[in-house]
Amino acid sequence: MTVLNVKLDDETATRLDLLAKGSQRTKSSYIKEMLELYLEDFEDGISALERINDNNAEFVSLEDAKKELGL
Repeated sequence: MTVLNVKLDDETATRLDLLAKGSQRTKSSYIKEMLELYLEDFEDGISALERINDNNAEFVSLEDAKKELGL
C-alpha cells in the first residue's frame, strides 16, 4: 500500500475533520473513497474525449440508435 501526503486548505481540512468525526470513520477512508470515485469518472471522461477526438470514429445518430435498439 502506498502512503501519500496531501496538503489541504484550512476549509477543506475542517470539513473533512467534521465529516470523519460525525461518522466515526477515518479521514483516510473518505479520501480513499473519494479518489476512487473521482478517478473512475475522470478515466471515463478521458476515454470519451479520446473517442470524440478520434478522426476515424464513427458516430450514430440518436434516431439510428433508437431504431437499432428497437425503441
